[in-house]
Amino acid sequence: MDRRHLLAGGAALAATTSVLPGLAGPATAAPAAPSPQLPSRAAIISVLRRVADHWIGAHSNSGDNGWANATFFSGLLALHRLTGDTRYLGYARGWAEKHAYGLMGGVSTRHADNHCAGQAYLDLYEIEPEEQKLTAIEASLRRMVYTDQPAKNDDWWWDDALHMAMPPFARIGALRGDTQYWEKLYSLYHHTKQVRGGPGLYDAGSGLWYRDDRFLPGKVTSPGGKPVLWSRGNGWVAGGHTKTLKVLPAGERHVAEYRDTLTRLVTATAAVQRTDGFWNVNLADSSHLPGPETSGTAFFAYGTAYAISAGLVTGSAFLPVAARAWNGLVTTAVHADGFLGYVQKVGDRPESSQPITYDSTADFAVGAFLLAGTELAGLAV
Repeated sequence: MDRRHLLAGGAALAATTSVLPGLAGPATAAPAAPSPQLPSRAAIISVLRRVADHWIGAHSNSGDNGWANATFFSGLLALHRLTGDTRYLGYARGWAEKHAYGLMGGVSTRHADNHCAGQAYLDLYEIEPEEQKLTAIEASLRRMVYTDQPAKNDDWWWDDALHMAMPPFARIGALRGDTQYWEKLYSLYHHTKQVRGGPGLYDAGSGLWYRDDRFLPGKVTSPGGKPVLWSRGNGWVAGGHTKTLKVLPAGERHVAEYRDTLTRLVTATAAVQRTDGFWNVNLADSSHLPGPETSGTAFFAYGTAYAISAGLVTGSAFLPVAARAWNGLVTTAVHADGFLGYVQKVGDRPESSQPITYDSTADFAVGAFLLAGTELAGLAV
């Protein structure tokens, strides 16, 4: 492994700031910086329950089985595992049964977004093992691995796809003891990272990712002439790596690369965290639509918390980063009744779904918040 790519600890934080122009501190400071100390485990769980309960209470219809809502259920089931609360399990079970554990596009789909629901189905299977829960997701992935153009590896053309589909491939491979799912996962991943658009979507210099090939160097820039490295796009990458690494055995031959890539991403984002604990929608330009944004921030907190617990980075250097993110989210974005605000809604770039306000929210961001909090609860006392 190239040692230049293995960044961890305080030295890495300092080194990353100079990699790309514009990767510097935020344009505006919050009135009061959030605490770099995590609250108690009980306090974290209390906020998680408040946010989850608000969303469920406001959505008697549990919604579709697309990627956005599936991300919410991934977070909700993480909260169920943490608390054992059967209300969360029941709501998720009802949602999955409403869709007959199926996928948008059916089993012939190759689209990563359609595979995201499989994460929640796998969670439900692990809690209550019944094979029909996996029929659709397993059939769809198996087609890609074995029968439907198995040499085709260009399906994941945007970085969000890593969160949507890496974890199902990793988990089906582990469940069935079939490493071909892991090999297919890596082939798809490698294309996204190193091939797509010519150089791939991964910027090795910074450790960050371009959302898709429209944003590669020489194409789209910010109004200030700087790169466009979308916060939530990188958040999806962090989430995908985190969930995948939670499943794969340490000896799987691609794990070292996944670990290194997540380490570099966590390090790069730590270097550009805002003083209010959030991240801007464009990580490379602090003046490009500056302001707090919840979904990217929650995913970075999730990935950072996992990196600490997995020993990829040191707690002394990175726990304050995760704690500031969490405390900033709770103080700034969580309303008294549990509504989660400052969410950039569906989009593919910083300009999407603007303006971002105290009253803008989305299902996938609630899921990201629940994932972040459940991971941080494991680091709290």
